[in-house]
Amino acid sequence: MATVIFISGVSRGIGNGFAKAYLSRPQHIVIGSIRKSAASAPGAEELKAFPAAEGSRLLLVTIENTSPTDPQQALQVVKSEGIEHLDIVIANAGGSPIPTTSLDRVTAEEMTTVYQVNAVGPLMLFQACRPLLQKAPTPKWVSISTGGSSITLTGQIRSWDGSSYAAAKVALNWLTRAIHFTNEWLVAVVLNPGLVQTEPGNWIAKEWGLEKATYTIKESVEGMMKVIDGATREEASGRFFNLKGDRLPCICLGTQVPTEFPPETLIRGK
Repeated sequence: MATVIFISGVSRGIGNGFAKAYLSRPQHIVIGSIRKSAASAPGAEELKAFPAAEGSRLLLVTIENTSPTDPQQALQVVKSEGIEHLDIVIANAGGSPIPTTSLDRVTAEEMTTVYQVNAVGPLMLFQACRPLLQKAPTPKWVSISTGGSSITLTGQIRSWDGSSYAAAKVALNWLTRAIHFTNEWLVAVVLNPGLVQTEPGNWIAKEWGLEKATYTIKESVEGMMKVIDGATREEASGRFFNLKGDRLPCICLGTQVPTEFPPETLIRGK
């Protein structure tokens, strides 16, 4: 039986990298969501032409992260294709305004929109995917977050420089942990992909005085896939990891930061 992977936001960046990596594995069905406006984008067209491994195939569905109904409609398309379970769902789709907006300048509109995209959207996706996740033997839910979502490290990493994005990802972390506690049959983890060589990642790197972001998309994706492959309910579920599998402080207050995880490690995923 083929392994079925659902990845949101596959038209570019990390999501596109995830889709290609899983399509490179034999006997994998990769379901990728794209926005309506990205249906003919170069990344989506490239993905359609990507040479899948033996027994593997791609199915694209349309989801706008601001839509409360798109996830349910997308899952109806999935079911109509004869797909009866989901082994892994990766909530990758998200976004941050570039340039980022600091706490003293961020607007109510930006806070609301970014929260919708990065927290409400993934929750709606989980609700839609849950029935098919329940039919898999060892289902996994993966939320792609950011080092800036660690409340423990707020003062050290200045995550208020991208206030709307960091706050929304804090909410995503909480939602993922709640998913863990309320679904005892599921592995639910949060991953920090590191500072990745995407358009926003390279912009942030230059703001920090770096030539480019730390990791290529391939390096980030390969690292996270290893974490996903090895994630178990007992050892990983409900927790926050970087792309090397190191556990990170999440939303805990008053927690001493381990010396092996200095702030630049959490942000850049080194």
